[in-house]
Amino acid sequence: MSEQSSILWRLLAFLLIAFLLSPIILLMIFSFTSRGLTNFPIESLSLRWWEAMVTYDQFWSAFRNSMIVGLSVGVISATIGTMAAIGLVSFPPRRASLAMGVLTLPVMLPPLVLAVALLSFFVSLGLKLGLITVIISHVLFTQPFVILIVHARLANFDYRIVESARDLGASPLGAFLTVTLPIIRPIVIGAALIAMALSIDDFVITFFTIGSGNTLPTLVWGMIRTGLTPTVNAIGTLILLLTLGSSLIALRLTRYRG
Repeated sequence: MSEQSSILWRLLAFLLIAFLLSPIILLMIFSFTSRGLTNFPIESLSLRWWEAMVTYDQFWSAFRNSMIVGLSVGVISATIGTMAAIGLVSFPPRRASLAMGVLTLPVMLPPLVLAVALLSFFVSLGLKLGLITVIISHVLFTQPFVILIVHARLANFDYRIVESARDLGASPLGAFLTVTLPIIRPIVIGAALIAMALSIDDFVITFFTIGSGNTLPTLVWGMIRTGLTPTVNAIGTLILLLTLGSSLIALRLTRYRG
């Protein structure tokens, strides 16, 4: 490849990345504008809309709900997903592939289809929609990610360490708690953070299963029905920071160095 062609491809890559990131960058910029309009020119920067966000009467309720759901989903999905991944490792390859396909099915379904199915399921059981139904729904679509992440780490795990612990008298549970879990703990925590980020960011499934309450994404949806304001941009930026922060920490923890 010639130097001129290489420069052209780099320029195209830069323009594509800039195009993809431009909505996110504009969202963050407009959350700090001093004007009440989300357009250019920006006269000056201000924390006015962040102050409006934290004093908005429904914000803290939605923020609390998002944190409750996100943390709960992270812990539950990490627990269920890790147990499932450990079980899959012991399966014969063909059975493991079949089981993996079944367990990861929620990821393959369109979110709207999954949301309607979950709503119908809860209504048929007579369950009142609320945070519990949201947590159950989010666990269903986030635990496949945990399974895939933890299973990938366990596939390269040296089980001779566990066998040595068993030979020294450790029970299966004791060997897991003292040998396996400490080694895979960063992966499990990283997977939990990914599940948490997916949960905090979700709108479609939350909208169908939360009932009368709000999380941050559903609060944003309710606010933009009456018009787009910089306060919405501030909440959107907060959601972005929460999910991006969790994802970056998870990326560092789940990076396997052999």
